[in-house]
Amino acid sequence: MLKKIKYTLLFTTIIVSLLITACGEETTPDPSQETGRIGTAVAETVTAQNAAQDAATSTSAAPAFTSTPLVFSSTLTPLAPVASPTLPTNVPKTQCASASLVSENIPDGTIFEPGEKFTKTWEIKNTSLCTWDTNYKIIFWNGDTLGGAYYYNLPQIVTPNQTIPISLLMVAPKEEAIYTSEWMFQTPDSIEFGVGQYSAPIYAKIEVSAAKKPNFAVNATDFTLIQDPPSGCPANINYTVIATLSTTGPIEFTYYWAQSDGNDSAQKTMKIDSATTFTLKREWKLHIATNATTRWFKLIITDPVYTEYPRVEFTKTCGG
Repeated sequence: MLKKIKYTLLFTTIIVSLLITACGEETTPDPSQETGRIGTAVAETVTAQNAAQDAATSTSAAPAFTSTPLVFSSTLTPLAPVASPTLPTNVPKTQCASASLVSENIPDGTIFEPGEKFTKTWEIKNTSLCTWDTNYKIIFWNGDTLGGAYYYNLPQIVTPNQTIPISLLMVAPKEEAIYTSEWMFQTPDSIEFGVGQYSAPIYAKIEVSAAKKPNFAVNATDFTLIQDPPSGCPANINYTVIATLSTTGPIEFTYYWAQSDGNDSAQKTMKIDSATTFTLKREWKLHIATNATTRWFKLIITDPVYTEYPRVEFTKTCGG
């Protein structure tokens, strides 16, 4: 019993001693260890601040891209399609087949020796709504080809209302006779057409003769009177007569203009080298004070065959 009490007292004494030691001891900090702890804390703070700043800068300067594809909203209204321009209605092919004859050379009835070469020319106006290109043709239609081919392509493009010369090189046949060579035009769609209201063929009409060529006659085909000015009573009025003449071959002739007042022109000699059509004119100027009466011009050929053509009359209505 006594021994147990001894052990209890000893254990209690040891415990009390330890408690007294723990409460009375003062711990002195190590300066070097304290400085290390402060530096470490500061460094960790700066590092955290720099990391936060870098993260903020990186976020504002270069946003992260997503690999998710862009998707447009299905509610967007699509743009209305742009309307195509309205094209003009195509011109009917038949409207391309229209032409007129403006003039021609050589005159009909020209005499050629057998085998003689010549060039026939027509002045043709495009009166259609189309531009003719070189796929349009002039084709043989009837009669004698006079040494030509059966068709020729147009030599150039012809716009509406444009006039061009169509010239064919021909050869007079060897047999003496009168020959006619008729020609038409053809569109690229094989529509054939001629000239004028009735779409008539153009043609060359010649005479072939082996005899010595006679002196060719001068034939008057038209007389036109022009008044300038065409109306009113100015101080002076000009009257001009224009005679359109033709010959079927080379000729030299002498002519003059006769007038009703006796003021005839001087005689003139004119030389024609080949069959052709040509004009002669005469002007008469009247003052307003001249008596109002009917007057006339007359063309007279004195050589090689004396010929008087019909008078061309006009009436001055102004003045006394």
